[in-house]
Amino acid sequence: MGQHIDIEALCIERGMRMTDQRRVIARVLGEADDHPDVEEVYRRATAIDKRISIATVYRTVRLFEEAGILERHDFRDGRSRYEPVPDAHHDHLIDLESGDVVEFHDPEIEELQKRIAERLGYRLMDHRMELYGVRIDSQKHGNG
Repeated sequence: MGQHIDIEALCIERGMRMTDQRRVIARVLGEADDHPDVEEVYRRATAIDKRISIATVYRTVRLFEEAGILERHDFRDGRSRYEPVPDAHHDHLIDLESGDVVEFHDPEIEELQKRIAERLGYRLMDHRMELYGVRIDSQKHGNG
């Protein structure tokens, strides 16, 4: 995390027409270190350009997703969240209390998933893993 992705450049590469509003939305998504949902993208985009409507954000996000620039995650909190398609595969751990999304990569888990698929007679093409948890120290202290 932390490195920003030039979504606008990716759009132009794919021959997409870039309006000012699309540029703002692309910038917001490219600079996000979290996995924002549409409402959050809208909040950040309207802070830059008040004329952007939530409908424009929905349409643009869907367009970026169809172009393979964004990846949608439907975590259990019921909100679709987005991130630029990662260069390297990673999995997610979702903090059930804060909603924070922690990215991680574990070679042992990757190998195990491949072996399980092979044991079942498949070649693994893709996978997605989501872990859901609460911080260990938050349970010990309770609420008072």
